[in-house]
Amino acid sequence: MAPTSTPQIPFGRILTAMVTPFTADGALDLDGAQRLATHLVDAGNDGLIINGTTGESPTTSDAEKSDLVRAVLEAVGDRAHVVAGVGTNDTHHSIELARAAQAAGAHGLLTVTPYYNKPPQDGLYRHFKAIADATDLPVMLYDIPGRSGVPINTETLVRLAEHPRIVANKDAKGDLGRASWAIAQSGLAWYSGDDMLNLPLLSVGAVGFVSVVGHVVTPELRAMVEAYVGGDVQKALEIHQKLLPVFTGMFRTQGVMTTKAALALRGLPAGPLRLPMVELSSEETAQLKIDLAAGGVEL
Repeated sequence: MAPTSTPQIPFGRILTAMVTPFTADGALDLDGAQRLATHLVDAGNDGLIINGTTGESPTTSDAEKSDLVRAVLEAVGDRAHVVAGVGTNDTHHSIELARAAQAAGAHGLLTVTPYYNKPPQDGLYRHFKAIADATDLPVMLYDIPGRSGVPINTETLVRLAEHPRIVANKDAKGDLGRASWAIAQSGLAWYSGDDMLNLPLLSVGAVGFVSVVGHVVTPELRAMVEAYVGGDVQKALEIHQKLLPVFTGMFRTQGVMTTKAALALRGLPAGPLRLPMVELSSEETAQLKIDLAAGGVEL
């Protein structure tokens, strides 16, 4: 059973883009995934993004993706929104993943802008619409031009928002001006996809966060959004400023690499990375410890 939601806040306020734990030999660690998912929801997450980029989705098979969704649902599905990443740069493959995610029981879909092939805006529109047409699940778009090579323009977001199942956008565009216009014109539920901009995006209309640093500071993120929504902007700012070293440290390199290192430091399931991602060096790990400690994270 899916957790409750509202049209304004369809997936809750705090979602962590969860890493995919692997065993020492690189196999999928379903037990570890269930333990990590339970830990994250216990910490205060309203939902989890499974099979996103932070979940090393480019290196997991379609079967592994479905197995992971089922395992996480079994662990937390009645307490959190389990949203499956299904975006690729092949519309047909994305549709197959979307249908498989629905069959596995996912509560929603995250679909990223097609990457590398750089389609025009009409191609983006048709791609996202085809995925949304393929299942009964609510869809969160994922706009990250730094990885995909193309942005979802405001006009395209407005067109996509007319689809009854396209209900939200994860914004990693890093442009508060364009976000302001898109929020105002589209009516989509807006989620920050850039932890450093969580608080600024709230100020222009975002409803919550899809976070990487949520692996280590979910209670603080929840306190920040609740303070802001409750009208205590000064408290929200104080929390934001306290977390600046964490935001900086977790993104000195790829977030999945630092996250798995941080989880290992805290004794939580993570395991190795699959190539082309690699473990942090000893120097990078030492810097991560300094950054996390500066932000109040206990290791």
